[in-house]
Amino acid sequence: MDTKIVVFICMVGAACASVVPVAPVARLDPYPQYAYGYDVQDALTGDYKGHQEQRNGDLVTGSYTVVDPDGTRRIVDYAADPLNGFNAVVRREPLVVAAPARVVAPAPVVAPAPIAPAPLVAPGPFLPRAHFHAPAPAQFFAPRLPSPYYF
Repeated sequence: MDTKIVVFICMVGAACASVVPVAPVARLDPYPQYAYGYDVQDALTGDYKGHQEQRNGDLVTGSYTVVDPDGTRRIVDYAADPLNGFNAVVRREPLVVAAPARVVAPAPVVAPAPIAPAPLVAPGPFLPRAHFHAPAPAQFFAPRLPSPYYF
């Protein structure tokens, strides 16, 4: 009986293995063509960029621009084909024309006048209460200027 079960399982396995699903035939475009582009200008987040690309057969050309944090616009022009591979040319352009530099004299730094602390004299057994002086009101010093060197 065990032999019949094993033979039956083997026959079912062979029947299932012989069925090959038919793969759909992919239709390939012999000369693909497309063109697309986008442009983002978001003043709220400071996101300025754009991209455009075209394809004719195996030749892909395009360019993209992005504004870098240092205030320059990076422009990348690229081309790709099976013979030369991917090639890109990167250019940088300033966004604004720099104004002529003005010479400005720095403001003079005035140090606060030294303030002598008021002597604190507490009444003791040798000093009568009439000679007790209250401490001077709190003295406020001018704020320190920031250092030109950041550590």
